[in-house]
Amino acid sequence: MKSEKNLVYKSVILAIESSCDDTSAAVLADRQLLSNVVANQKIHEKYGGVVPEVASRAHLEHIIPVVDQAIKEAKIEKSQISAIAVTRGPGLMGSLLVGNVFAKSLAYSLGIPILDVHHMQAHILAHFIEKPCPSFPFLCLTVSGGHTQIVKIVNHLEMTILGETIDDAAGEAFDKTGKMLGLTYPAGPQIDNLAQLGKPVFKFPEPKIDGLNFSFSGLKTSILYFLKRQLKENPEFIQENLHDLCASIQHRIVTILINKLEKAAREENIQHIAIAGGVSANTGLRTALTELGKHHGWQTYIPKFQFCTDNAAMIAITGHFKYQKGQFADQTIAPSARMNW
Repeated sequence: MKSEKNLVYKSVILAIESSCDDTSAAVLADRQLLSNVVANQKIHEKYGGVVPEVASRAHLEHIIPVVDQAIKEAKIEKSQISAIAVTRGPGLMGSLLVGNVFAKSLAYSLGIPILDVHHMQAHILAHFIEKPCPSFPFLCLTVSGGHTQIVKIVNHLEMTILGETIDDAAGEAFDKTGKMLGLTYPAGPQIDNLAQLGKPVFKFPEPKIDGLNFSFSGLKTSILYFLKRQLKENPEFIQENLHDLCASIQHRIVTILINKLEKAAREENIQHIAIAGGVSANTGLRTALTELGKHHGWQTYIPKFQFCTDNAAMIAITGHFKYQKGQFADQTIAPSARMNW
């Protein structure tokens, strides 16, 4: 039986993701995912958020062993790699620099092309790593710590933003309200877990934003003032009501997202609906989308947990589609912290 190293592939994409605090590398051969390695940075927990300089230094330590591990797990030789896909942006500039410089150097040494990838578009295309895949056109709610968008996807490489946050992102709202509750960073997953033990008994306002755009800054302010009032009367209010507070906060954030998504589906007359990004791992959001899909007869697509948070597999699949279209970059590309869509 032939080993993977002896197999002949039409294309082998090595992908690198380093936009924030996770260093990841993946190998995709003929659209089959052979490996997806992620190194997390736990050090940021004690700071209450990602420290850019610390993240950059950690990427420098992780990138060589992570890429090496991805290649070993894929059981390929470097000589088999057809192209290197790398996150060009958006993200933290220092973190992006590490991934981009490494990708360009390795591509140059191997004499192969580079594929520059937009991080948020890759989150959407994570739905094409495994089947079933969405049918075109479809809508995708992309929700993460830095972005909240409703995107219309016409094909693998043609997408249009229909609405986005005008201030904070949904993930940021989770983390900052979690900090008010005394939770550690990242607070989103903790709120999700605690919410399952409570009920949404506290009513927080839904921002009245025109169109399909989002806003979460007002919600954070209302929660802050609510907590201040309650703590003034009862210093133990948060501890005594933590589960219900988490359930109430999560319920409001999820309903804000779902209500806008429902409006977009109605206006665009699209029945295929997906979610993507780190916050798409939230059980409340996943459940709400499933229930709404059943109500409207939508075909809904929810990514596996491993493809929700930042990972190189989504960079690899995006690189695969760009490779097919011959959309190569060159050695002059530079990372962009606010990369255009």
